[in-house]
Amino acid sequence: MKAKAKTVYVCQSCGSQSPRWMGKCPDCGQWNTLVEERMERQKDIGAAKKGRSSEPLALNEIKTGDEDRFVTKIGELDRVLGGGIVAGSVVLVGGDPGIGKSTLVLQMLRQVAELRGKALYVSGEESPSQIKMRAQRLGVKAENLYVLAETSLDEITRAADELQPQVIVVDSIQTVFTSELPSAPGSVGQVREVSGRLMLYAKRTGIPTFLIGHVTKDGAIAGPRVLEHIVDTVLYFEGDRGHAFRILRAVKNRFGSTNEIGVFEMKESGLAEVANPSELFLAERPKDATGSVVVSSLEGSRPILAELQALVTPTKMTMPRRTSIGVDYNRVSLLIAVLEKRVGMHLMGMDVFVNIVGGLKIDEPAVDLGVIAAVASSFREKSIDPNTVVMGEVGLAGEVRAISQAELRLKDAAKLGFSRCILPMVNVEKLDKAAGIGKMELIGVRTVEEAMERLF
Repeated sequence: MKAKAKTVYVCQSCGSQSPRWMGKCPDCGQWNTLVEERMERQKDIGAAKKGRSSEPLALNEIKTGDEDRFVTKIGELDRVLGGGIVAGSVVLVGGDPGIGKSTLVLQMLRQVAELRGKALYVSGEESPSQIKMRAQRLGVKAENLYVLAETSLDEITRAADELQPQVIVVDSIQTVFTSELPSAPGSVGQVREVSGRLMLYAKRTGIPTFLIGHVTKDGAIAGPRVLEHIVDTVLYFEGDRGHAFRILRAVKNRFGSTNEIGVFEMKESGLAEVANPSELFLAERPKDATGSVVVSSLEGSRPILAELQALVTPTKMTMPRRTSIGVDYNRVSLLIAVLEKRVGMHLMGMDVFVNIVGGLKIDEPAVDLGVIAAVASSFREKSIDPNTVVMGEVGLAGEVRAISQAELRLKDAAKLGFSRCILPMVNVEKLDKAAGIGKMELIGVRTVEEAMERLF
């Protein structure tokens, strides 16, 4: 007698399992996300293995070489990946719909096909003719670039075995399924099983594999959380559709730093690299405008100068508004309280709006002094010298604390023509005036009150 197939209810948001259906997931709290899936009994893998497939190796005996990593000639992408694509690695790329994920990987495949050999683009959402139309728009012409419109995992691996490409791209992982599971494509079980098998295939063959993933309305990659744990690298493609630039950020990277970012500009011909993002963010900066100041943010090993704007206006509301875009809201509220307590500015009857121009998001404390300077400039109706850069962390006692990599930030500011910088006194005392800073005037401050005196 054939045993009855066991079914469980799996949350499509977090992967939690329940023996019965519930309207609300007990783990993540999402409503109507439990879907019935059939459980397949796992075979005894250990018993099936007759002999050993591998032996322990001493770390000193393991050999690596430059051939284990190759560059794509897209500098911004190579930077985020840690210097290039690692053989056998699995990279997950997420981002909002229409942000440019498919455009980025298609341009990458063109470079790989021209430099390394065959490349395979697997699409479960578009037909080959649609991909060809997009490739023509992007100017992609590569004889070694192959396109496969398929959603079956078995067919994808079979085609890869025959073609033996240098890189595989699967667009998207939520459309691929395996016939061994009865659940629908995109379900938690399918995504977990398909991604796991693709990871094993990449490790066995040494073919780097890129997986494009959908994102939820909260901005996280859709599917079970285990998906991000399986892969080697997780990249998020960020940006605002109202702006031309896009930021590629690594949130997990087993082969490089997670602090690096890549900046691209979306054009009619595709994504173009932005070698100097600071020039892009400062291109339309107004002259002699109150509430405007240039701050320095460090993304990995790359300093980025951005314009921070503040607007302070009287309000008739009982509770004044505090709005921030690109800077942490709680941080802005804290800095406004410091201005009121330590400097004596009466902002209780004022609406305060703070914005990082260009849609850039900065979450490091080095822009604290810039926020205070911009708010004070708008409140006092006094503009800040346009050739001045402001950087420094601010404490609740009104002290200006040291920041990291000050010399690197100053070199980038000097390169763009800034002649004056207000920064913590501790950094000035420790700074070795190396080549690159030039004749920039460095003004060290210890307190917020001292910074206000030097600014205005």
